[in-house]
Amino acid sequence: MNTTLEAREITQNNSFTNLTSKNWNELESTTLPEIAISLQNLHKSYGNTNAVQGISLDIYKGEIFGLIGPDGAGKTSVFQILGGVMAATKGETIVLNSNARDARSSIGYLTQSFSLYQDMSVAENILYVGKLRRLSASETTRRGNKYLKLFDMDRFTERLAGKLSGGMKQKLALACALIAEPKILLLDEPTTGVDPVSRREFWDTLASLSSEGMTIVVATPYLDEAERCTRVALMHYGKIHQVGTPAEIRNSLGLHRLELYTSELGKAEDLLSNTNEIVDVQRFGDRLDVMVKDATKSETQARLALKSAGLEVSEINFGTPTLENAFVSILRNLNGEIKTPIFPEHRHTKQHSSDDIAIDANKLNKWFGKFHAVSDIEIKVKYGEIYGLLGANGAGKTTTIKMLCGLIAPSSGTIELAGDRGSLRLSSTRQKIGYMSQKFSLYDDLTINANLDFFAGVYQIPIEEREEKKRWVLEFSGLAGQGEMLTGALPGGWKQRVAFGAAIMHEPSVLFLDEPTSGVDPLARRAFWKMINKLADKGVAILVTTHYLEEAEQCNRLGFMVAGELVAQGTPTEVKEAQKGHLIELITNLPQQAANLLKRDPNIENWRVSLFGDRLHTIIDESVETGIKNITKQLETDGIKVLKAYKQPFSLEDVFITVVEQARKEGKVPID
Repeated sequence: MNTTLEAREITQNNSFTNLTSKNWNELESTTLPEIAISLQNLHKSYGNTNAVQGISLDIYKGEIFGLIGPDGAGKTSVFQILGGVMAATKGETIVLNSNARDARSSIGYLTQSFSLYQDMSVAENILYVGKLRRLSASETTRRGNKYLKLFDMDRFTERLAGKLSGGMKQKLALACALIAEPKILLLDEPTTGVDPVSRREFWDTLASLSSEGMTIVVATPYLDEAERCTRVALMHYGKIHQVGTPAEIRNSLGLHRLELYTSELGKAEDLLSNTNEIVDVQRFGDRLDVMVKDATKSETQARLALKSAGLEVSEINFGTPTLENAFVSILRNLNGEIKTPIFPEHRHTKQHSSDDIAIDANKLNKWFGKFHAVSDIEIKVKYGEIYGLLGANGAGKTTTIKMLCGLIAPSSGTIELAGDRGSLRLSSTRQKIGYMSQKFSLYDDLTINANLDFFAGVYQIPIEEREEKKRWVLEFSGLAGQGEMLTGALPGGWKQRVAFGAAIMHEPSVLFLDEPTSGVDPLARRAFWKMINKLADKGVAILVTTHYLEEAEQCNRLGFMVAGELVAQGTPTEVKEAQKGHLIELITNLPQQAANLLKRDPNIENWRVSLFGDRLHTIIDESVETGIKNITKQLETDGIKVLKAYKQPFSLEDVFITVVEQARKEGKVPID
């Protein structure tokens, strides 16, 4: 059973930087933080659709405020009103003591869709935005160089924006938003499609800007990112349902989390989902997360229930609820239970042993001219297994998937796919595989029904099955009865759901999913993974890539790619346990200053230090007690008080960044 080591804990309640929203309200008015944005009874309607329904909200100067909610909650409408792009139907929007439209010169706005010019260079995009902001060329260049250097982008001023990786594009977009040196920064899902290394760098930059007094409002579908916010608001159907610090919202559940390890996760999930006292069960790659009201009582109950069903429990650990647990619980209370429609099966595919190999790649290499994109990759995926292929942008993941499913030929090496060798382009092989590409693969100028008809024809689905399967895709996507909508009119999350449904309509035995849930909200992501797990339970071999590492926990095994090489493999637990050193979480009275100080320490590499809201993470090599003692002494020498310090388990994001940094030290630098 895991225990939290609290080697040092100091209680102090008079630190302004650690005040919760409740504390703020209890202080005298003279000590209240300055309000940067105030929304009063805000409404926005589009015809008969009420996108925003009476929002009232204050956002304080210098905080990072997170607006979270499922697709269609109304977040983008709020951002457009705050940015002065459109007017509210009713209500008041005060930004920096003025209305939003008049405050536009003080606002930087990074929209959800990439808004830069792909055929212009990095420098040209910077100059263009500077002209729009009526800055002189010299001042634009000065500010542009400042932010490009901050984001390690100053080496790429002549590169076309269209040739940048996803992470670099977002850094450039943020640099352009900062050119005006705004007091308010609006970020609508800024890290969708961005790899974990770039995401962490992005959020470290936001924390630094916030500490300098900039007010940042961010919408994100990734709730591990929302943990980095000062406060968050949960939005659903145009209304705000809860506001608070991440800790307040997690604690408001009144629940505990159990991490349960057993060899037959599917059977255990079904059994515990119907057990009293258990509020929620979520399957991950090598464990179940079980939400309960009474941890001790429910642990005993779970052990007895599984034992009576002949299922062995290898371990149960106690954990704290996550923000995603809270998000799902709150929305379940609003909407009722989340259900995934039953997939209409018609195929009677060959039954495979759990030891049979569905994907067998040996010594795969791919050259594009002199560029070695993939180097000696070896991957084996069994039927019924979910394998996660992880890597930074440019690591070679998509190239590897395209070779594995026969879209491009390897320069050398061998592949066996679903029992077939040699040419993987044969129609008989194609019928066995499904592929959802990284970039949305449906036709925007066709209706949803027309797209599904097209794929049903390509995959030779019998005519008599098509209507039933199309209905399933629409229901799974939350679009029942909306089949005549143009696909291009769908928000990104809904498009991803339709694309996933199109990829599995023909009931493949091998499925490739390249970032399937990019930009998808947590509720839809759960529906995705319920379906993915059901497919795996029926023997489908699944290879998936993702930049969302909380999601990667749901894979049975993982492989980490760096610069075209596979540098580590194992179950989620194995790769975390293989990490050297210890992860220490610190809570201080001056978190940003503490992070800056530790990053300046020549003995601590920058990547080992990261800020998560009011919590600071650092990786140490010495013992926990010695590390905490040394860090505490170092911080207190500079007047920074350590309120709490304790060991935490590594997350997959920590593992990912450690693996990438180790590969960099060995000269395996990811492609920019």
